[in-house]
Amino acid sequence: MTRTNRITRIPGMALTDHTFVVPLDHARPDGPTIEVFAREVVDPTAMGRNRPWLCFFQGGPGQKAQRPPRANGWLARALKTHRVLLLDQRGTGRSTPVTPSLAARTPPDELAALLRHMRADSIVADAELIRRRLCGDEPWETLGQSYGGFITLAYLSRAPEALKSCYVTGGLIGLDVTAEDVYHRTYPRVRTKNAEYYARYPDDVEAVRRLADHLTERDVRLPDGDRLTVRRLQFLGSVFGMGDGFERVHWMLDEAWDGDRVSDTFRAAAMQATALTDQPLWAVLQEPIYGQGKVATGWAAEKVRAGLPEFAESADPLLFTGEMMYPWMFEEMAALRPFREAAHLLAEQYDWPVLYDVEQLRANAVPVAAAVYFDDMYVDADLSLETAREVGNLRAWVTNEWEHDGSHASGGAVLGRLMDMVAGKV
Repeated sequence: MTRTNRITRIPGMALTDHTFVVPLDHARPDGPTIEVFAREVVDPTAMGRNRPWLCFFQGGPGQKAQRPPRANGWLARALKTHRVLLLDQRGTGRSTPVTPSLAARTPPDELAALLRHMRADSIVADAELIRRRLCGDEPWETLGQSYGGFITLAYLSRAPEALKSCYVTGGLIGLDVTAEDVYHRTYPRVRTKNAEYYARYPDDVEAVRRLADHLTERDVRLPDGDRLTVRRLQFLGSVFGMGDGFERVHWMLDEAWDGDRVSDTFRAAAMQATALTDQPLWAVLQEPIYGQGKVATGWAAEKVRAGLPEFAESADPLLFTGEMMYPWMFEEMAALRPFREAAHLLAEQYDWPVLYDVEQLRANAVPVAAAVYFDDMYVDADLSLETAREVGNLRAWVTNEWEHDGSHASGGAVLGRLMDMVAGKV
């Protein structure tokens, strides 16, 4: 079943909401169902034209598609030639969301079973059902940002006939890496970002240490009641891989104090940056997305960090962490506490479905163009290039001009180049 709402107009865009009913478990098509929401976006001047579809897979995991206030970034470039589908991946946004309140009323074993159906294999199955309802047998194009690139590789593994061409920005993951492999590669990148941050803002070395010492000695509460601890302060570094990430943190620190107490302004900003109230699945699924075969993820980020004393809370300078999730978060963060037991169950599981078909990917004939950000903090560039060599008909463009958010920050230049690569223009 599909529901389509009336068209909404924003300057430069005409938007149509679609809601699709899909199986929770695609292996059981007659079992329980959920809804998956997607927003169609077109240039109003192209209404009625038969433009090709471009399905956008958002980064994440566990994050809804963007809600565009205007046609800018990669979307502006895409709308020149395509009809875009912004997909809220299952469990996010308006797609039967998995929220803290739902988690709180669901037994942990049932919640863990539900969360297993929120990974790339299920998202691909949703996309295929949606494609057939919108396009029939016609293949479409896809754009995968970050985790959306992981989904793209799963899609190419399962239904290459559905894809005309694929664009990937900062999202080529290793085909057989474990979560622990990933963090062994990314912690050094986070350490480098910290060095760059403190080189740009040398006075922040002392400012961060002063704040950390205060948080160690005092019970400082955020507006939602959670305690602001040193390790939660370190989590602010999760944005260091974005083009404006350093500035986001620096300007927060600039207003950190109100006399001898942590300011209300800083506490409100820290809560907004770290609470994860509207994106709990980003934390819950961060390690399960790497689960394949008979290897438990086992809180890999915590395990690798234990061998890196430079990331200790007592270290000087205090280093911020990156896109790593830890068991303590499910104890100390209000939005994550309802997921605590289910998250531990997921970390212990050894029977993950394989996500990527290596032989199919080696034989791939679908044109794929991928931007690999040389300094990417979240997706290791060396690992991306290893995968690029494994996937047939894939062209990689390595650049240090952009950070992980280059597809948007570039004003559409990144997507434009990838489209030119597929078209043979560059």
